[in-house]
Amino acid sequence: MSNPPTEFYSEERWQNWIGRIKDEEIDPEDESSARLLLNLQDDTAIAIAKIVAAYDDGDLEQEDALAEIGDVREIVLGEVDIEDEEKLILVDGVQTSLVCVFFAAEEFIAGGPADEGSVGDYLGAAADAEAEEDLDAALGYAAQAGTLIIDGEELDISIAEDLEYGLVTEWINGLDSLQSAMSDPEVVEEDE
Repeated sequence: MSNPPTEFYSEERWQNWIGRIKDEEIDPEDESSARLLLNLQDDTAIAIAKIVAAYDDGDLEQEDALAEIGDVREIVLGEVDIEDEEKLILVDGVQTSLVCVFFAAEEFIAGGPADEGSVGDYLGAAADAEAEEDLDAALGYAAQAGTLIIDGEELDISIAEDLEYGLVTEWINGLDSLQSAMSDPEVVEEDE
């Protein structure tokens, strides 16, 4: 059974969010601006959660599920056409947060959840690797934490409070969206 590539996420959907960000006054300190950026992130995480669920339920073959994730990644991590530098930085932050979500979903589909350690163990290892400037290892550990979250383990978001701000804290933010999406994969309404 083959699914059309737009079933889970589409370029048009992403561009609708980007259009809203372009049109609105964005102030990260303002609650409605922060909500818009979080909805953009959550919407993507929900699409990924639905792909993983379809794979888990046997509705998608492994290769098709990985291809679907690749399609969403291409849309979401592509260059964004926004002239306003501050808005571009904010969208880049969302994209950075989602990098780990894509890797975690691919890892889960390719090999299942990590077999040992907890979400906290892997995120601690990711933070240590980031401190040593080994970003590939940091992303690998964070993705392993993500496979456990997909498998139902809880992410304690307070872990991020103890870490120095950086890529790992951004990725934890994305994993938090993934956790929400896995527990309640309802589509975020674009007009909220």
